[in-house]
Amino acid sequence: MSLAHPVILVFDSGLGGLTVLREIQKARPDARYVYLADNAFFPYGDLPETVLIDRVVTLIGEMITRHRPDLVVIACHTASTLVLPALRAAYTTPFIGTVPAIKPAAETSRSRIVGILATAGTAKRDYTRALIAEFAGDCKVIIHSPMQLAARAEAFLRGERVDDAAILADIAPCFIEENSRRTDTLVLACTHYPLLLDAFKRIAPWPVTWIDPAPAIARRVVQLIGAVMGAPVLASENSALFTSDAALTPPLSAALAEFGLPVIKTVTVD
Repeated sequence: MSLAHPVILVFDSGLGGLTVLREIQKARPDARYVYLADNAFFPYGDLPETVLIDRVVTLIGEMITRHRPDLVVIACHTASTLVLPALRAAYTTPFIGTVPAIKPAAETSRSRIVGILATAGTAKRDYTRALIAEFAGDCKVIIHSPMQLAARAEAFLRGERVDDAAILADIAPCFIEENSRRTDTLVLACTHYPLLLDAFKRIAPWPVTWIDPAPAIARRVVQLIGAVMGAPVLASENSALFTSDAALTPPLSAALAEFGLPVIKTVTVD
């Protein structure tokens, strides 16, 4: 059954979840959106697992109490591959996670050489390794974790200059040639990375198919809460929440408005 004007909470450690939000908005323009960025703890990949679980479970619980969302989307690979079981055990609100799109990448690849750009946290998870074993067992899979790529994506959205040479160095290890074959498919296993997709396409050593999980997440949202039920909501009903006011620049405010998030607030969590 479809929900009329549902409240959808989209959560990430920073700005990467905006790429997921954008696709969900296309599917449900009649929903009201709360975007939450835990930028006080960004990046999540540097946190010990127990700290990350406690932080996300507490933070999401606070947001459920305050905003009563009909659905929560964890638009963060690092959190999703670790925290979803604890969230589902703690709260009755439906959750959708974000996991590396390894299955569609393996289905797409013709050369059977697949690259995965991921954060260190996502790359080391048993969950990720299990997906590779199940769906890409006949592929050569190159997992690379560029230490600064998510931060570069955040800087780009804040209006800062990001050097093409640095981006190329971040993605180049995923491009290999072997026995007359070469990488033909690349998984963006961090929601920050699609923010730089235009740059990736421009400077990549050769063309590849880039796999972004956001469209699949939007389809899953529709499966859970149905299709459009009414007129689009006013953008002023949507909000972007940050756990720190650091780096909330005018260019970022303008970018958030383009994502349909003109209301920006800083929130505190006990």
